[in-house]
Amino acid sequence: MTEAGMSDTDIHWMREALALAREAGATDEVPVGALVVKDGEVLGRGFNRPIGGHDPTAHAEVMAMRDAAQRLGNYRLVDCTLYVTLEPCVMCAGAIMLARIARVVFGAADAKTGACGSVVDLFAESRLNHHAQVQGGVLAEESAALLSSFFAARRSRTLTA
Repeated sequence: MTEAGMSDTDIHWMREALALAREAGATDEVPVGALVVKDGEVLGRGFNRPIGGHDPTAHAEVMAMRDAAQRLGNYRLVDCTLYVTLEPCVMCAGAIMLARIARVVFGAADAKTGACGSVVDLFAESRLNHHAQVQGGVLAEESAALLSSFFAARRSRTLTA
């Protein structure tokens, strides 16, 4: 474990998720990236695509889980870890539960739509039947900086247009 309580493994995979987030930003999508990992192998990759795909469900987490499910031939992603650069929203948390993801590791907290503790904590809701282990704050500053710079550039373009 590193001094901040983050494992080297979590940092490694979060760096890969950040690379995917940069791909999203390069296509003018909100820069969020995600990976589904099992036993040290990436099963699924995704980044935000709702704007370009005209699909409100095309969040990075959903795209990564779709990719992993196709690869495994099963919608259940048991014993997998989902790495995502931004705290999952309610929609994504629900999909994570339905997929039976074992662990969620996220970067930046989302004070507006976060469903892992920032606004609500669906994984702590005892009435729901699946509870993934959640670890937040892994490379949070880097994840937050990527989002901040994206939105600053977008505001700048809007002001000069």
